[in-house]
Amino acid sequence: MNFTEWEPIYTEIIKDFGFSRDTDEESARILSTMLDKKESGMIYRQIEQKIAAKSVIVCGKAAILVKDLKNIVLKDKTIIAADGATSLLLNIDLLPDIIVTDLDGNIDDILMAEERGSLIVIHAHGDNIDKIKKYVPKFKNVIGTTQSSPFDNIYNFGGFTDGDRCVFLAKHFGAREIILAGFDFEDQTVTDRKRKKLEWAKRLLIILGVV
Repeated sequence: MNFTEWEPIYTEIIKDFGFSRDTDEESARILSTMLDKKESGMIYRQIEQKIAAKSVIVCGKAAILVKDLKNIVLKDKTIIAADGATSLLLNIDLLPDIIVTDLDGNIDDILMAEERGSLIVIHAHGDNIDKIKKYVPKFKNVIGTTQSSPFDNIYNFGGFTDGDRCVFLAKHFGAREIILAGFDFEDQTVTDRKRKKLEWAKRLLIILGVV
């Protein structure tokens, strides 16, 4: 999804949640200064190679993830983890090929996964500026994303939550097949705010034709 298509959706999201586009863009500018443009380009191409024309499993961090994965043939599939799903995957000895994170998950686990070969997609938004400043210098194999206007070495593939942004990423790079695992849009154990985010995630994946 190009930004022209995404921007009206993004505008509706920030209005619905009361987010600030200015702080989203400030966060993206900070992230941009911390990433080398040439290295970002190299990681971008590596991500493309892992996704293009491949069967992709997108892993959310819902409690049903492990159960879902038992019903999926994992061989020859690219695994994309949404942030906190990384820890669940490592616990069952599965290494994500790609991790999409806004740095809310277990950073030690994400760093461990990167050391073992995972590629990292770090998302900048208005609420994670402090985490970007603290943690981004610890990573090496990274590209940066924003939910606002893309620029320079900061990309926007579409998407709002870590989970649906994984799917937008897979769509952008031309995945042959996208299989969801660990997505529970009706989870009753979450906060009202999280439930609202899940509603948006589901709505976005319906737009993509994935659910």
